[in-house]
Amino acid sequence: MNQPNPKNLAFFITTPHPCSYLEEKEAVTLFADPDVSINTQQYSKLITYGFRRSGTHIYRPRCPQCVACVPIRIPVNDFKPNRSQRRVLNLNTDIEIIPVAAEFSQEHFELYQRYIETRHPGGGMDNPEPDKYSEFLISPWIDSTFYEFRLNSTLVAVAISDHLADGLSAVYTFFHPDYANRSLGTFSILKEIEETKNQSLPYLYLGYWIQECDKMSYKSNFRPYEALSGSQWVKNQT
Repeated sequence: MNQPNPKNLAFFITTPHPCSYLEEKEAVTLFADPDVSINTQQYSKLITYGFRRSGTHIYRPRCPQCVACVPIRIPVNDFKPNRSQRRVLNLNTDIEIIPVAAEFSQEHFELYQRYIETRHPGGGMDNPEPDKYSEFLISPWIDSTFYEFRLNSTLVAVAISDHLADGLSAVYTFFHPDYANRSLGTFSILKEIEETKNQSLPYLYLGYWIQECDKMSYKSNFRPYEALSGSQWVKNQT
């Protein structure tokens, strides 16, 4: 049975709702028909149009008077870590990274709970439940890997990556708040860049860069990066 072409998918648009990233802003979201089966090749195409996934749901912002959410990706063969990023790499040479299957783990979930309680209190993700956690991160139609970051066997971070036709997509990273001084969020992206190169793939997709949002603005620190402008990916060297 032939799978539907992404260009022929049905898309729906939400009514305005409070923006998750910018206070006092309203957002509108465009999302793909959740009843249509998607595969890796189709999602790989959709992500080049600026879409992302949350669990099995594929979406992108479609706010009529705001373009703050900018899709961003790293051309990994051009990337060179800056001085600060090299320090992060040197600081974390004692961390072991272990790829594991994309499935529920109680150990992962407990670290996720602790991360959300510390880093995103009052953000609508409080008191996560196992089912909601799995629905957020795991999808049956994409090949994903959970990368465990362990320090002397202690789980200190987990990074989730999707495998695409032209790269990896950094889905989400959560880490132990007691190790915040190690910059594990930055470290995970640096290692995902390295893994993308190891797989001979050109891009690491980082989702949306939002300059006005501190939680999302860090993505532009990985240079050079490419930002989606209209239908074109434009490289930014500065």
